[in-house]
Amino acid sequence: MHGEYKVSGGKLVVVDLDVVDGAIRNVVLSGDFFLEPDEALGDMSDALEGLPADASLGRLVEAVERGRGQAVMVGFDPPAVAHAVLRALGRSTAWHDHRFELLEAGPQHPPMQMAIDEVVARQVGDGRRGPTLRVWEWASNAVIIGSFQSLSNEVDLEAAARHGATVVRRISGGGAMFVEPGNTITYSLYVPATLVEGLSFADSYAFLDAWVIRALRDLGIDASYVPLNDIASPQGKIGGAAQKRLASGVVLHHVTMSYDMDATKMLDILRIGREKLSDKGIVSAAKRVDPIRSQTGMSREAVVTEMLAHFEASYGLTTVQIDDETLAEAKELAEQKYESPEWTARVP
Repeated sequence: MHGEYKVSGGKLVVVDLDVVDGAIRNVVLSGDFFLEPDEALGDMSDALEGLPADASLGRLVEAVERGRGQAVMVGFDPPAVAHAVLRALGRSTAWHDHRFELLEAGPQHPPMQMAIDEVVARQVGDGRRGPTLRVWEWASNAVIIGSFQSLSNEVDLEAAARHGATVVRRISGGGAMFVEPGNTITYSLYVPATLVEGLSFADSYAFLDAWVIRALRDLGIDASYVPLNDIASPQGKIGGAAQKRLASGVVLHHVTMSYDMDATKMLDILRIGREKLSDKGIVSAAKRVDPIRSQTGMSREAVVTEMLAHFEASYGLTTVQIDDETLAEAKELAEQKYESPEWTARVP
């Protein structure tokens, strides 16, 4: 069994092994890393011998640490070896182990956007659909609040109605956002949990959005990830991410980035926005928040096209249209759940 793990900014770690009677055997560790003294390579391999094939990541790391002793590891570390072991065992996957589809659903109203997200995540978890990327297109204004936010504390409902914004609650946590068609770039990734196996919840955010950071940099934006879930540039925050993990073994990861947002409307609708942005001078200094438009000079459509081209070049991407069955399932869920006052105001 063969597994590879590339350390971000570091070296490649390769593990070959057998599984005999449920135990790890015949471990061979290799890679383009640096290690002193040489003998530590065999000692780390020996430390993994005999461990159960279902050993936790923590236990694998402990074994490698024990075998390492006082050796100096350059370009890799014990967790990297453990991740390579998990991949060899088939318990962890890499981007290139999957075939990704770009799901085109066309412009949708807010309740349908929420419903499509949940339905597609279920489909991936149930094996009815492979790993998927979807870029949201909006048919109307929306206010989307996090799963655990208080509706009354976060949203001025009168202001939302005045601006024609439908308020919906998503299934993931995080904060509220205001959307008008054409002013944001929102995308969802629906991936097997094996893709983030062994990563902490916090690290999985950066891992799943590394591609978009690279894409933004290719467009001339000095983008970076700011823990826990923000994408930023020296000119300010670009966007934020949220996740929901389903029991079926799928991770729903979605991101909303500001292309050209009307900050005046946003602050009128989102109560928390007034406090969060009170020290940033946005109310008095700017009427729009446009970190992507101003830094690239490109249309939203052109930016999205370049982002998708980067993803395709990195991992492969096949475009498919949303099918009638998925739309029907999402429509029913939107009517029963996402248009329901009970769900929207479940935290009053």
